[in-house]
Amino acid sequence: MPIYKFSGVDTAGVKISGEREAVNKQLLQASLRKERIANVVVKEKGKEFALPTFGSGKVPVKDVAIFFRQFSVMIDAGLPLVQCLEILAANQENPAFQKALTGVRVTVEGGSTLANAMRLYPKVFDDLTTNMVEAGETGGILDVILQRLAAYVEKAVKLKSAVKSALIYPVSVISIAVLVVGALLKFVVPIFQKLFEGLGVDLPIATRIVIGLSQFVQSFWWVALVGLVAFVFGLKQIRKDAKGRYITDSIMLKMPIVGALLRKIAVARFTRTLGTLITSGVPILEGLSITARTSGNAVLEEALLKVRKSIEEGRTIVDPLKECGVFPNMVTQMIGVGEATGAMDNMLQKIADFYEDEVDAATKDLLTLLEPLMIAFLGVAVGGIVISLYMPLFAMIAKLSG
Repeated sequence: MPIYKFSGVDTAGVKISGEREAVNKQLLQASLRKERIANVVVKEKGKEFALPTFGSGKVPVKDVAIFFRQFSVMIDAGLPLVQCLEILAANQENPAFQKALTGVRVTVEGGSTLANAMRLYPKVFDDLTTNMVEAGETGGILDVILQRLAAYVEKAVKLKSAVKSALIYPVSVISIAVLVVGALLKFVVPIFQKLFEGLGVDLPIATRIVIGLSQFVQSFWWVALVGLVAFVFGLKQIRKDAKGRYITDSIMLKMPIVGALLRKIAVARFTRTLGTLITSGVPILEGLSITARTSGNAVLEEALLKVRKSIEEGRTIVDPLKECGVFPNMVTQMIGVGEATGAMDNMLQKIADFYEDEVDAATKDLLTLLEPLMIAFLGVAVGGIVISLYMPLFAMIAKLSG
């Protein structure tokens, strides 16, 4: 068997690395996740520097949601599991998803459970999916679990779309502003500069600043491009480190306006994920571990792992949630009521519904606030350059008319 090098982080946040023999990379990743090792990176020994295959293995979340919905209908109709997988794989247009489903079918035909077969493809089926499927298989309610998974993924897609819609407008306006300003500095300002040199007029400070920026763009435009690439690359490298990801996520949560929106998104995702897992029969300790790993926020992940540790020590879920300082009082109080009444799964789903509506409202408010600000920014950036270029001409006309 091939030997693989692996690295990851355990539940206490300690980095773990080593070498192990395994049949393939997917089985080793599944084994490490069962040992509660997160952020797993596995590479075959001797092939650590293999060239990456860009764009491979990407499966859209919408395709996964449709798959679960169709799968649940087929299982409910009484079709055999292997036949369902065969039909769904044959009708998949995405090659990566089709390959994964075919592999799952072959593994199930070989005697494996559906959950263990799915664990071989972690890029398609995450821990939440495989644990819920395992609970469904154990309880004989696989069709119900698949329906819940479909509903969960659809709501996650809706939440992600709401966030994207809030970002598209400001990013588009800023990009247009940068392109327009760059074009003015690159092509228009040099024409005016030659005109002013021919006329020999005294230039106001605003015009001199614009001409200086134009000369900089003419000679060192590549500096901005290199700086942008370096910033993006540096940020990605920082976020690959657990401490760096925690720091950047902390900063983002503390940002004005955006931070409040990100906090609402984190609460909505946490409550929806944990509520879905508990409803599906996954134990709360396992549910908290999965929710932490799939939270998408390092601050929330650390808080949930502390909550899990506190519950292991015999405490209730409410006290550690309050102590971590991530969740609003309303959320912790409602979870406390759910825990006391034995209906925490329903309470978590209600909190998720409320906060998903809050995210929708917050994104609309953000767009309403950003629209005039972006228009003003575009007007000041472009209008400022145009006015500074015409100021010497206005001064010269005033002298001639005087």
